[in-house]
Amino acid sequence: MNVFINDIPLIIKKNSEKIYKHKYDLILNPEDEFISKDLVGDVLVRDVTDVFVDRLLRLMEVKKLKKLKSLTMLARKKKRLILHLKDQFRIVKAAGGLVVKDGKVLMIYRLGKWDLPKGKLKKEEDPAIGALREVEEECNIAVELGEKLPSTWHSYAYNGNKILKKTNWYVMRCLDDTLMKPQAEEYIEEVRWMTPQEALAVLEESYSSISLVMRHYLSEVMGSTPASEPSAT
Repeated sequence: MNVFINDIPLIIKKNSEKIYKHKYDLILNPEDEFISKDLVGDVLVRDVTDVFVDRLLRLMEVKKLKKLKSLTMLARKKKRLILHLKDQFRIVKAAGGLVVKDGKVLMIYRLGKWDLPKGKLKKEEDPAIGALREVEEECNIAVELGEKLPSTWHSYAYNGNKILKKTNWYVMRCLDDTLMKPQAEEYIEEVRWMTPQEALAVLEESYSSISLVMRHYLSEVMGSTPASEPSAT
């Protein structure tokens, strides 16, 4: 489960999993006193409780935590902690695609960020079908479905509600892009084919969840070796 709260990777592991302490800038216990300014770099919290998760989410609602790079939480019962985390949000389902053609990948520019085409699923809609629909609508191209990519979960606020959106991702192959154009009503300003190097370069102007999907594709599917970054599980 790749979770991003306010675009910060939230990594949940079992207490029994091996941890390399030297990789973390700060190690906390749930009962430790800390303030938002203490959360800098890669932070590890041991033996996390539900109360700590609630406290953390409240803190992240009011603070941007711009210096926090990733937060790893060790739990005795990983699955139960994940369920508790999900219970704090309204779950929304979405799907999207990483479109490829002649060794290039397709990215869109929307609301000041480089992104991948995606959108909410209709009620009872199959994620793969929804992903194809959203990509073709947002980019005005024809595509065919390829292999599954890691799903991502990211949070946002909408009309006073806390939303946790699960996005199912797929590799897609472009069949026809002769009429390619951005869907203006979805606030897309540009649709652009990029080489892997160009795509990696603009990830600094993207979201952490999009960076995870792109880097996974380039490393696992294409065999490239982009610079690594924390993955949320």
